Amino acid sequence: MDGMRAIADRFEIESLRAELTDAVMMRDHDRAGSLFTPDAVVRWPHIGREFTGREQIRAGIEWGQGLWEFFVQNLHPGVVRLDGDTATGRAYVQEFGRMRDGASHRNHALYHDRYRRTPDGWRFSERVYEIRYLDSSPLAGSPPPAAPEA
Repeated sequence: MDGMRAIADRFEIESLRAELTDAVMMRDHDRAGSLFTPDAVVRWPHIGREFTGREQIRAGIEWGQGLWEFFVQNLHPGVVRLDGDTATGRAYVQEFGRMRDGASHRNHALYHDRYRRTPDGWRFSERVYEIRYLDSSPLAGSPPPAAPEA
């Protein structure tokens, strides 16, 4: 049974990571905040920001998203190490977009994660963002124009 539990745990953690990426991309800040434990911490060292607890994390994600004209995040699976009702892991990220001030941003980064099993399933207890490559040269493209209303 331990083997099946480990498979299920890994699947649930990977689903948690995908759920958060979807919530951020869809600007669903309430859903994003709900994916963290009540005492969770999110750290963005590249801009000197740290958010503690679901409400601060939710507000921090909303604040961060508000800086972008458009934003695309692609998450790639990384390692997960299980330890009973806790786990650690890394996820690999590629992002690009344009800030509202006109600056372009393209990067490759890592999330260093800690997870905890809760009655509601696995949740993030810590997430630390580490940029490994940054390119601020102007993006050649842009989002397509909005479709006309029918």
